Parts: sequence; C-alpha cells; structure tokens
Amino acid sequence: MAKTTPNHTQVVSGWTALDSSGKITPYIFNRRENGVNDVTIKILYCGICHTDLHYAKNDWGITIYPVVPGHEITGIVMEVGSNVTNFKTGDKVGVGCMSASCLQCESCKNSEENYCDKVQFTYNGVFWDGSITYGGYSKMLVADYRFVVAVPENLPMDRAAPLLCAGVTVFVPMKDNNLIGSPRKNVGVIGLGGLGHLAIKFAKAFGHHVTVISTSLSKEKEAKTKLGADDFIVSSNAQQMKSRQKTLDFILDTVSANHSLGPYLELLKVKGTFVIVGSPEKPMGLPAFPLIFGKRTVKGSMIGSIKETQEMMDICGKYNIMCDIEIVTPDRINEAYERIEKNDIKYRFVIDIDGQSSKL
Repeated sequence: MAKTTPNHTQVVSGWTALDSSGKITPYIFNRRENGVNDVTIKILYCGICHTDLHYAKNDWGITIYPVVPGHEITGIVMEVGSNVTNFKTGDKVGVGCMSASCLQCESCKNSEENYCDKVQFTYNGVFWDGSITYGGYSKMLVADYRFVVAVPENLPMDRAAPLLCAGVTVFVPMKDNNLIGSPRKNVGVIGLGGLGHLAIKFAKAFGHHVTVISTSLSKEKEAKTKLGADDFIVSSNAQQMKSRQKTLDFILDTVSANHSLGPYLELLKVKGTFVIVGSPEKPMGLPAFPLIFGKRTVKGSMIGSIKETQEMMDICGKYNIMCDIEIVTPDRINEAYERIEKNDIKYRFVIDIDGQSSKL
C-alpha cells in the first residue's frame, strides 16, 4: 500500500507520531496536487480529539505509522478544482473526520456516508488513489470538496474547529430525536467534557431544560453558571438519582469511562431515549428491566454526514454556539496530550497551526 503516489508533489510541514510512544514530532511529507474535485486549504487551526491520542499510541492496534492526526480542521481555501462550484479562493472552510466514501451505497445515497462500509477517515485512512491520508496537524490540506463544509462568517475559526467532530457528534442525536424546533423537553447530559459542554449549549439553544449528570460535584457551579444548565445530579449520590427517576425525556451519554447504564436509564420517562456517543473500552452493562418496565430505547450515534455537519455549522452560526477552548502551539502538542490524559482541559485544545492567533 503506497503512502503517496507520483501525484503527491506538494511538500508540506506537519507533525506526526512515528511509533507507539505517541510522541509528536515535526514531519515533512507530500500531499497530492489539487485535482478537479479538490479544494486546497491553508490550515489555520486544528482541534485535538482524544481519538488523536489513541491513534498516536496505537491503542486500537490499527495505526499506520507515521500518523499525522487531526480531524477538527479549519482554514482558508487557496485553490479549487474545475468541478468545484460551491467554494472559492478565500472562503472559510472546515474538514472533519471523513475524507472519502464509496458514494454509491445506500448510506451514501441517503446522505449518511459516515455509515458507508468503505468510509475513509481524514487521517490513518486510505484515499481513492491508494495513498494514506494525513490529517490536520499540518500547514496545508487537499480535500475532496464533497467532504468540506463552509464555516459561518461570524464564527471564530479557532473555536469553530472542534465543532467538526465534537459538535456534530452531539448535534446529530438531538436532530434525530426531534429536539430541534420541538416543545420544551427535559434533556440529560452525562459527562461534562469536550462533548458534554457542547451538548448543553445545543440543548439550551433549542429551548430545552438541561440536567447535567456527573460524578464530580465540583462541576456543578460551572455547569449552571457558565454553561446554563438548569439542574445537576451527582451520579454517585443515590438519593439524588432516585429523586430524579422518570424525569428526563432524552439522555445523551458522552462518557468514555467504563460505566453501567442501569442507574441512568431509570432517570428516563416511559418511552424515553438514551443515546450513546462516548466509547468506553469495555462492554457497557445494560440491564433488561429498566428497558422493559419503561419502554425505553437505547441507541448509538457516530459523528454525522457532511450534510448534517453543514447544518450543524449553520445552526452554530445562528445561535453563536462555539467550543470553549485552550490554544496551544504545535511545539506544545505533547504537553496537551499529557493534560488530556489527566482530564486537565476545559474543554478542548486547539492547535494554532498558522502560528499566530487569528480573528478570522
């Protein structure tokens, strides 16, 4: 499997992990020439997703080294191919988790290409030409226009970057479960991190009553005063959990730590829905009785299609929804990784790829 092709003539500076130590170091590599369906993007910012750490360290056993992580990318269009009509030079754009799909299967035809069996990711994937994909920890990206979205003019590019993964991950379950434009519902959000804090912002923008469910009492003040949550439950407090049983219409579980679903399902009303977007390493405990006696539904969801990602970005522009971030320069990526592993971030690191804080 070729890492590049003869068409990969553009020399690019980036940052890579070379082995399972996960240490990020400077790296020079080649990208393809801009093709007829391509958009060349000068990368300004790239968010750091926990997935980046997993790939850098080969935690899942599927990393192709050298790996250039990054799938929360914002930048400026520098060149467009002859078939590209929806973007032009100078446009503010974003690229999320996907770089290609088959475009022919039922999922692709239904604008659900994120569930295509042949979907390829922005890094550690295999593009149509057989080359390995390299992500946003780099100065420049060439992307197929069908996997690029426009960034609303009013959104700052740094705080918009994590929306390309974290934002769409929490937005789509709300859309799928009719929480946009619906009467006021009681929405629960498990976990107050990169995903959870955005889930609160979306649910509040859609007019719902939001309850945060967390293991940490120390997060209550921030959840309510800064993010606007209406209620807060400490999940280890049996009395609080019992007093809120059958009060929530919908719960979004953003937690990747191992946990049983049973106690949380009891918080749902009859016919309530529980959606999992976190990815615990071990199987999750799912007792039958809370489902049977409450006619409750448990579902999963993974990022979103390009159509949904663009819809999400437009809604963020409308409601001024942005990620709470901390900017780091490329030479501090390893430091950021260490802090992410300690949960020492509110709520997402974003790499200033261009080396200067931009107000674009």
